[in-house]
Amino acid sequence: MHHPLVSYPQDPDTPVSHLPFSPCVMVGEMIFVSGQASVDESGKIVSDSFEGEFRRSVENLRKVLAAAGSDLAHVVQTRNYVRDAEDVPLFNQLYREYFSAPFPARTTITNCLPPSLRYEIEAVAVKASQK
Repeated sequence: MHHPLVSYPQDPDTPVSHLPFSPCVMVGEMIFVSGQASVDESGKIVSDSFEGEFRRSVENLRKVLAAAGSDLAHVVQTRNYVRDAEDVPLFNQLYREYFSAPFPARTTITNCLPPSLRYEIEAVAVKASQK
């Protein structure tokens, strides 16, 4: 599909996957970011502690947003996938380091990822206003 309002921003250091999806799709001022997990630049999974995977996932989200002219402060919604329910309290603690009030709208689902991943995040953001 090609529409004048739709673009697929990507920088050389944007984490990409070999799977059939774009890191993000921009529609006007809205940015829809695909699920970001604990992967390296080539899309290879980096297994880690919950905290390590959370931080790597959110840093990957930050890189994708930067390529689209946005940042974490302009995220309006997140969907979070936490493999193990016992990691939810730590998830909430770490989440507050990256997102502050007024918080984005949010959904969190547990018991939903393969054994190779502890965490994944997807987001909807708006473009940061041009100075």
